[in-house]
Amino acid sequence: GPVPPRRPRPTDRRPDRPPTAQVSEPAPAERPGGPLRPRVVVIFTGGTIAMLPDPTTGAAVPALRGEDLLARLPDVGTAADLEVIDWGLVPASHLRFAQILDIAARIRAAAARADVSGIVVVQGTDVLEETAFAWDLLHGADSPVVVVGAMRNAGQADYDGGRNLADAIAVAADPQMRGQGVVVVMDGLVLPADDATKMHSQALDAFQAPNDGALGQITDGRLALQRERGDRRRIAVWPERAAEPIVLLTAVVSTDGDLLRAALRGGAAGLVVEATGSGNTDPDLLAAAVEAMAAPVPVVLTTRCAAGGVGPFYGFPGGGRSWQEAGALLAGSLSGPKARVALALGLGAGLDHAALAALLAGHERA
Repeated sequence: GPVPPRRPRPTDRRPDRPPTAQVSEPAPAERPGGPLRPRVVVIFTGGTIAMLPDPTTGAAVPALRGEDLLARLPDVGTAADLEVIDWGLVPASHLRFAQILDIAARIRAAAARADVSGIVVVQGTDVLEETAFAWDLLHGADSPVVVVGAMRNAGQADYDGGRNLADAIAVAADPQMRGQGVVVVMDGLVLPADDATKMHSQALDAFQAPNDGALGQITDGRLALQRERGDRRRIAVWPERAAEPIVLLTAVVSTDGDLLRAALRGGAAGLVVEATGSGNTDPDLLAAAVEAMAAPVPVVLTTRCAAGGVGPFYGFPGGGRSWQEAGALLAGSLSGPKARVALALGLGAGLDHAALAALLAGHERA
């Protein structure tokens, strides 16, 4: 019969401390009388996909551990044998860099095993575009890593968690995905981690790749890969910690350098400026950035636009060319949140200015 839902409960994890994960025993990869099946390690971290409505307020709260979720969704693992790591029930908005690195270490350990075909990380969607990119930067193995979540909680009639999780497992088990790094699978799309972006706060198709488009689609458990990723950004030296704080500042009308100077006084380890258009700001914001770089604190320039990149296209004071000439690191088409992740992990790995520049621009592996 159906498994009764667990009573919703708030997370008991401190957001800055990795929880103690529970690991299931690996299922046998070879079934009696059947062919060898791929094995996929699934790391459950929480998120909307694992939430139920609170019986009093009706608002979604953490409720379902990994085994609970799989018990409610008996058909999601048909593409592979599953090995479950029940890492925790942490809302994505609570995740800290220490936890992201802890999950990265578990991904690395699973990817090093010859019996593992792929890895799936189940998490909340709020910062999924940042965590997926962080893991992509650190993932050097050929094993595919798929990050997945849901836009509806498990108590809603249009719950999308079951389909998304089944799709993610099928993608992780598919040999076409070897060497493709970390991808996001949501609403039938396979998206590269460096471009996957949450474009809508609630829509089922919230995740898109606004710069280069999806890598492929998955329909009825079958993957149609339309293109391969090719070269991607990667940090070869494992960072024991991320550099913090990295401050992200968005340039809007009448934004001078005061907030950036305040961040510098507050001890910022790095600064990311989301400029207007292709890299343009108020001249005083650039002046404040020059003060920061003299400190020396690295400053990254990207765009606040949903797609596209920055470059030396405008030569007026505060234009993109003046930022480049001043020594700012240009982030290509990375969004501000992704550029912040790259800077935090790059500095944590000890990369120098030239290596950071190459990493952010995407020209070569750092």
